[in-house]
Amino acid sequence: MAKVDCISVRVGNILDYDGKLCRVSKTDHVTPGRRMAVAHIQMKDIRTGVKYEQRYNSGMEVERVTLESRKMQYLFSSGETHTFMDTTSYEQVEVPNELLDGQEQWLAENMEVDVDFYEESPVSITLPAKVEGEVAETEAVVKGQTASSSFKPAKLTNGATVMVPPYITEGTRIIVSTADSSFVSRA
Repeated sequence: MAKVDCISVRVGNILDYDGKLCRVSKTDHVTPGRRMAVAHIQMKDIRTGVKYEQRYNSGMEVERVTLESRKMQYLFSSGETHTFMDTTSYEQVEVPNELLDGQEQWLAENMEVDVDFYEESPVSITLPAKVEGEVAETEAVVKGQTASSSFKPAKLTNGATVMVPPYITEGTRIIVSTADSSFVSRA
């Protein structure tokens, strides 16, 4: 852990806040007139998901945690855990469902992900920005509906539902953003 000035904290940094590991989700630096600058930091506990908001005066220091990131390959899921394998040491690690933060639907066999470790225990998982999927079922196109930019729901083979343009039909392979589950393009 390293002490850093609160003004230099950025979104995505991991902080030690009262003994809890928290990922910074938003920062706001305010200098009100002639008074001292203030940093408002919003963060979320990595393990429990509890959100915190803290205000620091300029010059105060916070503990920034350095995580070890490893490339790992997704193997399989069993109940509430997912098994990943380190691509260099072939060591297998079981990760609880909570670390995926609702993105487990995008996991595909043999997918490479980044797993962050703190003191040899996994604390967060970063999936690829975009994944490919196949449309299993979607509504038929209604003639004349393509004049406006309307989207229709499409169910993918992995069970996820994505809003797609009207020209997408069943069996089409598409690229989806894992960040917000939005349609990007055809594959």
